[in-house]
Amino acid sequence: MVYKLSFFGLLCCVLCGCGERLTKRISMGMVEGWAEGNAMTLVTKEFLAEKGYHVITHKAAPNLLLASMDNGDTDVFMNVWLPTTHGDKIAPFKRISSAGINYKGAKLGLVVPRYVDIGSIDELNENKDKFEGRIVGIERGSGMATYTDSVLLAYDLDYRQLNSSMIAMASELQKAINDNKWIVVTAWQPHWLFGRFDLKFLEDPKKIYGDTEHIETFVRDDFEEDFPAVYRYFQRAFFEEAIMNDLLIRMEASKRKKETAREWIAEHQELLESWWEG
Repeated sequence: MVYKLSFFGLLCCVLCGCGERLTKRISMGMVEGWAEGNAMTLVTKEFLAEKGYHVITHKAAPNLLLASMDNGDTDVFMNVWLPTTHGDKIAPFKRISSAGINYKGAKLGLVVPRYVDIGSIDELNENKDKFEGRIVGIERGSGMATYTDSVLLAYDLDYRQLNSSMIAMASELQKAINDNKWIVVTAWQPHWLFGRFDLKFLEDPKKIYGDTEHIETFVRDDFEEDFPAVYRYFQRAFFEEAIMNDLLIRMEASKRKKETAREWIAEHQELLESWWEG
């Protein structure tokens, strides 16, 4: 009889422990190659682990992550650019909402190395040969690729957009800079590219890429009710430009990103605790 009580007592403890872990499980979405969102997400994942939460991360295209949140399968996506880049993408989904702004001063557009002596998209056609008539872009279906298609039409550019991954774009950029060649890429800030290379945005007189943007954290409906403390963290989590740049450069250089995130948290514990406690 004593054996049975001990066994069932142990079983109860195990089940209770598992139940607590399941109730503290959070799913966060990321986009392959989107450095700023991935860095914020990994830091948040490790910080929430310190608070006893079990965070699962998965990667997909932005529209798929937004749809997954709308269905209730994904809890959080920390990389929604507004008002321009993702404005149309979030519009169809009625069961997601913003928890807060996590970065201000974001920008996207066409970028060239500093040594390229043009300053505006208007000047691309007259320099087509130097750029080999191509704009090196990221994934087809991304907001950046869509807006670049509009730029080609609006400025009547005799160029083709070459779409691949962000990593492939960065590789093309580095190779061109090593050879001191002209290249134009689609890029955005914040990004570790601007910490590694001396780059500049081409002016966009027609404002096809929009003005300066901000980045928001979006959550599924009922997330605040299910995880009130974590929701308050997302309301307060805000990365100043210098803080973001430091995080991105360190993450990009790291081969052990989980350990790098933990080290960064240790160095910025007071800041993160202020986001947690308020």
